[in-house]
Amino acid sequence: MQNSRKTIRDIIKLKGKTPIVCLTAYTAPIARILDENVDILLVGDSLGMVVYGMETTLPVTIDMMIAHGKAVVNNSSKSLVVIDMPFATYQKSKEQAFENAARIISETGCSAIKIEGGIEMSETISFLTTRGIAVMGHIGLLPQSVNSQGGYHIHGKNDAEYKKIIQDAKSLQESGAFSIVIEGVVPDLAHEITDIVDVPTIGIGASLHCDGQVLVTEDMLGLNLDTPKFVKKFSNLHEQVKKAVEDFSDAVRQKKFPEAGSFNSSKKSA
Repeated sequence: MQNSRKTIRDIIKLKGKTPIVCLTAYTAPIARILDENVDILLVGDSLGMVVYGMETTLPVTIDMMIAHGKAVVNNSSKSLVVIDMPFATYQKSKEQAFENAARIISETGCSAIKIEGGIEMSETISFLTTRGIAVMGHIGLLPQSVNSQGGYHIHGKNDAEYKKIIQDAKSLQESGAFSIVIEGVVPDLAHEITDIVDVPTIGIGASLHCDGQVLVTEDMLGLNLDTPKFVKKFSNLHEQVKKAVEDFSDAVRQKKFPEAGSFNSSKKSA
């Protein structure tokens, strides 16, 4: 049976033609639901906060990323799967980055990894891409560098920062990144980067003019109450799930569930 999963080349071809749809996925059920309608499933290190309740992405480990990455790859068949490299697994050296990226890809079967950083990571990204590892870049607001960046805020408001992020984007393209996530920058900056680079840009809190958009799925579904201002909630699953749990709780306490005759009581379990 021919593999119908999207490839790196398929994603690159979408630039300037069809907006690219990307959502995060950390679990098998979510991967199965999203797979039909998205181009890219991103196993983001945001799982640290979304799944484990961490305050930042910094404590996320490579073992965690591999475990969740396996679940997403094994329960999808159409979307390109990209996995974040967690903090401190690629910054030390390009050799460290290659060893960990190769492990993630070989143990999960994903198509690419994502690395945060611009010019400072260009040598590492070039080292990876020339050795057969597909890399998605990430510039602007960098969650793994949130402490050194002075917290969560919009980037590119001053000329120096604006120009630096432009150079970051150019550097990533020259290093061989097949796409670039642009997070938390002023709209004009995201628009200019998208026009300048030949690879697709994926915006998050950036600009409508990016080649695609990504959101944390749980934010988009309204499961998380505390979300960034730029997030649009396309559903309110928090209230729906809460209501379902209340109904279940009431049914159990009032002995209305399970209903009589809903199972064969004549058969005994072992």
